[in-house]
Amino acid sequence: MNSKNSIVSEIKSGDDFSSKVYSKLLEVPSGYVTTYGDLGRATFGDDFKGYRAIGKALNKNPRAPKVPCHRVVKGDGSLGGFAFGCEKKVEILAAEGVVIGEDGKVVDFKKRRWEFK
Repeated sequence: MNSKNSIVSEIKSGDDFSSKVYSKLLEVPSGYVTTYGDLGRATFGDDFKGYRAIGKALNKNPRAPKVPCHRVVKGDGSLGGFAFGCEKKVEILAAEGVVIGEDGKVVDFKKRRWEFK
């Protein structure tokens, strides 16, 4: 079993809402980010508005960084929260090639924003 399949198996042992969020988040590759809104809509449909619920699920992510909650930012490209602190989020994103500017936002946000299919 490859590591992604192993993670998906682990995820399915959690609560249904979080499991769906984490599974969808695994689609976002290194070097890209998504937003709380994009992740919610991709997971639950275009009418989904529970962005705070997405953030709460990510904050409790027991499989970070394997389930890459650090790749989720606010709709304007600013960092949002991170259970391990924003400095750590910036560090992990930088290692993946995502630069955060002095304004606290993803540089080239439109190019770095993952489009779910």
